Amino acid sequence: MSSYTIPSVLERTSTGTERSADVFSRLLSDRIIYVGTPIDDGVANTVIAQILHLEDDSADAPIHLYLNSSGGDVQAVLAIYDTLAFVRSQVAVTCIGQAVAAPVVLLAAGTPGMRWVLPHTRVVLHPLEAQGRGAVPDLILATEEVQRLRGALEELIAEHSGQDRERVRRDLERERVLDAEATVAYGLADQVLLRRPRAA
Repeated sequence: MSSYTIPSVLERTSTGTERSADVFSRLLSDRIIYVGTPIDDGVANTVIAQILHLEDDSADAPIHLYLNSSGGDVQAVLAIYDTLAFVRSQVAVTCIGQAVAAPVVLLAAGTPGMRWVLPHTRVVLHPLEAQGRGAVPDLILATEEVQRLRGALEELIAEHSGQDRERVRRDLERERVLDAEATVAYGLADQVLLRRPRAA
């Protein structure tokens, strides 16, 4: 994660005393998970632990995932995706700011009807590229792994968006930037939200 100060908030306990908690813990107590960084293994492990905790706490109550991620490790993102699919809780996903490359599947994986983007969100479909140096056999293995991960992303985006897989494949061959309305039209989100829905 970036090195910035994590704010603390004061909350009143049932006994009337005040206690301090970091803002992420406070959000978690309201069943909110916020991902505001590129996703690496450390971020993924934290998010997975939060998802599992919230399901264990109350599987019948929805989990709210707020997403603002400029990318990350595909395998780490897929680990979060699999956890979202694994738990019994409904998952509402709201994209704030951006979802770039692999994190797009986390937006798409929200419970249908509960996938939202804010008005100035951008969603970027981005090609995966093999990176690395070394012996030719190592480069071949790296290329094969990229092809496997690209195939997984294509399949998941097609499944959740309703788009034809061939179209998704073409869109992932070059960078494609979608604004909020285009994200809904593509099928990656259900609605552009101007305001948070009121509790029933």
